Amino acid sequence: MKGGLVVLGIVLLIVLGFGGCVAGNYNSLVQKKTDVENKWAQVDNRLQQRASLIGNLVETVKGAAGQEQTVFGDIANARAAMAGAKTPEDGIKAAQGMDGAIGRLLVVVENYPQLKSMETFTQLMDEIAGAENRIATERMRYNESVKDYNVAVRSFPMNLFAGAFGFKEATMYPVPENARETPKVDFSGIKPGTIEKK
Repeated sequence: MKGGLVVLGIVLLIVLGFGGCVAGNYNSLVQKKTDVENKWAQVDNRLQQRASLIGNLVETVKGAAGQEQTVFGDIANARAAMAGAKTPEDGIKAAQGMDGAIGRLLVVVENYPQLKSMETFTQLMDEIAGAENRIATERMRYNESVKDYNVAVRSFPMNLFAGAFGFKEATMYPVPENARETPKVDFSGIKPGTIEKK
């Protein structure tokens, strides 16, 4: 009888230890996944803010460049995709579409120098530049959280629990392609001696 109680006690300790391990790993995964979701919410918030600013910019540019309807349609479609994004993957895809549309809009702006002298346009461009900086910061924070979560999901023995409870890797938010391009600098229009020295 005494031996049976000892065996039962050992089995109970093993079951409790295993149960504690499962609960601890599960809770850790939940915490990391929640952090990823929270960070994505911050990115999404900044992307929505940018989309609103871009809408205002489009209205300003339309006054000077009304014939550029294709670009304005691209912006409208990108904004609609942002508004309809339900998952981080959808949001990232929509944001990449917006990045491309913004690039095309900026090309249009270059063709209409009178826009640069408009105070409203200048203020909007400053606000958009600030929004882009905030998006970059939130993208970095989101990607750090995703990395931490994905390492946990892939690492042994946590990957066993992740697979059993349906935790899947999260999607990173890559840097926009246009940010990888080297900026083109053209000094051909500047005459020697016209730049002030400080």
